[in-house]
Amino acid sequence: GGTAGRTTLNGEGLQHQDGHSLVNAMAFPTVRAYDPAYAYETAVIIFEGLKRLYVENETAIYYITLENENYLMPEMPAGCEAGIIRGMYQVSSTKAPGERVQLFGSGPILREALRAAEILAEKYDVASDIWSVTSYNELRRDAQECQRWNMLNPGKQPRRSYVEEQLDGVEGPVIAATDYMRVLAEQIDPWVPGGLFALGTDGMGRSESREALRRHFEVDAECIVVATLYQLSKQGKIETKKVTKAIKDLEIDPEKTSALYA
Repeated sequence: GGTAGRTTLNGEGLQHQDGHSLVNAMAFPTVRAYDPAYAYETAVIIFEGLKRLYVENETAIYYITLENENYLMPEMPAGCEAGIIRGMYQVSSTKAPGERVQLFGSGPILREALRAAEILAEKYDVASDIWSVTSYNELRRDAQECQRWNMLNPGKQPRRSYVEEQLDGVEGPVIAATDYMRVLAEQIDPWVPGGLFALGTDGMGRSESREALRRHFEVDAECIVVATLYQLSKQGKIETKKVTKAIKDLEIDPEKTSALYA
């Protein structure tokens, strides 16, 4: 075991910052990899793993990331257990008079997505649905199996993946932020209506505060807000000048070197 996440282990630098293990887990069919944000998510996953491995005698590994950050743990919403195991469930939503968007957060970065939703509603009149994505890997595998079944059974009623079912009829672009490389979230892009815009921690780790690291990798709430407004502007739902103003108001440096090459 080791501390997961590229921005949560304060000041430890590259040698202890993991932004890729969940990506590595894609390659191993027996590894079920999860990035929970809350204690109740972790508990649900552990009990599911115990049942599957020791009661049903399956052969598998449950890989669960636990980041090094203290924050308050909410009570478990009713009926979310299946979503935790299958990979995603809606945590909350905000109201605003303007457009609506979908915000995906994982691990401690879920809290940045929740904070971004507040900023979007209060400052930019944008409403949000906020989702905890506990496992992009499980979502992709389910979607791929549905796709394969449909290909081999063209005369039968097509199956729909879990992610497609969850996002059926939702409004607005989808913006995903994790403490891992962008490719982690991008793997479900083919099954997201209108596509998915991912933020992640591509690049080399470094010693800094959590706040500084999240701004460096552009996964903090303010960067999520700008990414969201940018996607809305690309869809013609808001004016570009609103994005430009947000970049200035939220003190984001547009000339900053990309974290991938910094």
